[in-house]
Amino acid sequence: MSRTENLFQALETLRDAGLKDDAITAVKHLPAQEGRYVEYPAEVHPALVEAFRQRGFDRLFTHQHSTWEAVRRGENAVVVTPTASGKTLGYNLPVLDAILKDPSARALYLFPTKALANDQRAGLDETIAKLPAEIRIFTYDGDTPQDARKAIRARGHIILTNPDMLHAGILPHHTKWIKLFENLKYVVVDELHNYRGIFGSHLANVFRRLKRIARFYGSDPRFILSTATIANPLEFAERMIEAPATLIDQSGAPRGDKFILFYVPPVVNRFLGIRRSYVQEARRIAAVFLRQGLQTIVFAQSRLITEVLLTYLKEDIERTVKDEGLVRGYRGGYLPEKRREIEKGLREGKILGVVSTNALELGIDIGTLDVAVLASYPGSIASTWQRMGRAGRKTGASAAVLVASSAPLDQFIVHHPDYFFGKSPERALINPDNPTILTNHLECAAFELPFRDGEAFGRAEIGDILKFLEEEKLVHHAKDKWYWTSDAYPADGVSLRSISSDNFVVVDTTGKTRVLAEVDFPSALTTLHEKAIYICEGEPYFVEKLDFAERKAVVKKTDADYFTDAIDYTKIKILDAFDRKRLDRFEARHGEVHVATQVVGFKKIKFQTMENVGSGDLSLPQNEMHTTAYWMTVPASLLQALPFGLEEKINGLHGLAYVLHHVAPFFLMCDLHDLGVSIGDNATGESIPPRSLAARIPPPQRPAGAGPDFEPNIFLYDNYPGGIGLSPSLLELDKALLDYSLKTIAACPCEAGCPSCVGPVAESGERAKAVALEILSRLLS
Repeated sequence: MSRTENLFQALETLRDAGLKDDAITAVKHLPAQEGRYVEYPAEVHPALVEAFRQRGFDRLFTHQHSTWEAVRRGENAVVVTPTASGKTLGYNLPVLDAILKDPSARALYLFPTKALANDQRAGLDETIAKLPAEIRIFTYDGDTPQDARKAIRARGHIILTNPDMLHAGILPHHTKWIKLFENLKYVVVDELHNYRGIFGSHLANVFRRLKRIARFYGSDPRFILSTATIANPLEFAERMIEAPATLIDQSGAPRGDKFILFYVPPVVNRFLGIRRSYVQEARRIAAVFLRQGLQTIVFAQSRLITEVLLTYLKEDIERTVKDEGLVRGYRGGYLPEKRREIEKGLREGKILGVVSTNALELGIDIGTLDVAVLASYPGSIASTWQRMGRAGRKTGASAAVLVASSAPLDQFIVHHPDYFFGKSPERALINPDNPTILTNHLECAAFELPFRDGEAFGRAEIGDILKFLEEEKLVHHAKDKWYWTSDAYPADGVSLRSISSDNFVVVDTTGKTRVLAEVDFPSALTTLHEKAIYICEGEPYFVEKLDFAERKAVVKKTDADYFTDAIDYTKIKILDAFDRKRLDRFEARHGEVHVATQVVGFKKIKFQTMENVGSGDLSLPQNEMHTTAYWMTVPASLLQALPFGLEEKINGLHGLAYVLHHVAPFFLMCDLHDLGVSIGDNATGESIPPRSLAARIPPPQRPAGAGPDFEPNIFLYDNYPGGIGLSPSLLELDKALLDYSLKTIAACPCEAGCPSCVGPVAESGERAKAVALEILSRLLS
């Protein structure tokens, strides 16, 4: 049988099994699409056209031609097209053309991972080898030998690097990179959607510093950015580079037929809402395709689940010695040579199946596979499409299957497929002017070049911050300029992935003592408390001690079959309301808040089933911060009219807060832990903990509880000091957040509450599901 016939047979097997268990919630056919082509523009260097044609690129896709035209007009370009649609050629064409016509021209390529940079380097090398002129391309990252760096700085036409190296290894040493900055024509930013939240807020400031240095040396580079499909690509790109850009979002690339299935594991305990393990279901589904000889990639959300699934599939598929190596794993932590070997095996068809973390989500060349199986929702629609896009040929059929976990977001997606297949609601968000992030990069920028009086740093007002740095004896003002005077090297102390540099070191004492990882202060309180299970590279470690004075956590390897989830109590005080909206039956606001969080206990959650198998008490110091929040107020009159007791109403409010918290990332492209959640009394300002938590709170901090005029505020706040731009976007959603939450609860088949809707009954309390449904129905009526 042909490959397509094998695919249809596997899909039929899967459909029959899914229909029997009522497990398939959607089947979507994306019909084949013809390619749309344009001849190479006449002004492209003939040698470059010939080199691309020798590689099989006889003509340009329409979006590649549009990118060329935008760049030729001197515009910044942001390209939004599917995986494997030829975005790389779109930005290589103007860069290589510019260097062929002017050998002094330089370009800087930024990639989020070393693996992707190496993969793109291989493609560039292949093209350059076919050109008559020498174009020198170098990778500059932490692995670059010291003795090679001087030659790279002097000779490189194209420098491939990453944001961290640009921030700490290139910009502070710009005097060694004069040729690059004097002649910098293009900055290429691949996979832009990865740079959101804290990382993106830092990167926007790194670009402010880059443009400032480029201006100093007399250059003004154009930016070419590529991103997956999001709701606000142009707004996001322009916010990132603080300059106008041209959007190119109509793909001209061909594609074959694609079939997408949404699969939800059947319920095995209706009362508790417990479903079959999504890991076992993903294993079963992948095996159906692999047995048909179809090249399949399985994506898992963690290194641990990757290894578990790999073990299962090897048992299922590699039955004889001849079959060994048919199924391989791929994740961070594998040696580079091993990863290259797996990529080559996939391209050549020698490897039948691969189980991967998000390491293969990005555009690394692994050939054209037949099937992608996603073991749980990746957390964003953009990532889901990218993973599904790893399977698919320009001709012939392919398939993708999303296997939902019990998380509310997974359940919403699979039960409301129209939201997934329609226009993406996800907005990538950054806040470059977060006070802490901005101050950190102002220090770095002052180290690089003195600031002139009145000089702008992006769109931020920096006069007061420079005066503050002078008080701290870091800069000195003289003759209309601000000079860096400290002995410190500021870039070394700024991580692009956290706001604070006040980190804890994780020390492993299992064998020879070694440093395992570094964790920021707020995360340490919830992940490194004593008796916690800390997971690093899929390996569980038991936390024996958290030393605040030394800022370190002592851990040992364990074979625990559970992980821990901290129980914290949060008090919120409203400081200022920046904006408010009256939405029929309720009011929503956005503003500044003071948040005080204390970890008071932890739960033990079993891997696979997500069951709560135990708990413990803790008493850690409070963590306080000022941040921004979105909050909605449930009118006291509406609450009093509900036909439930006060305790049941409070249970329902906590159930509602649970589902709002879990559904919000659907719009914000953020992780669950990027948002905090709490309930307060609008009348008294007191925070209202769930009943199960009240007994754990130390008596001095224990709130009085809900009074007779209780009017609840449900807060969703940015879980970082100063905020990173999430909460204002929630206010812009109007009723959409509540509407999606209502649909999530209503679609859940459990009777009284479960992890897929308002949280487990044991935590959310009696009648939580019924009360949450009633509150939402009345607010939206």
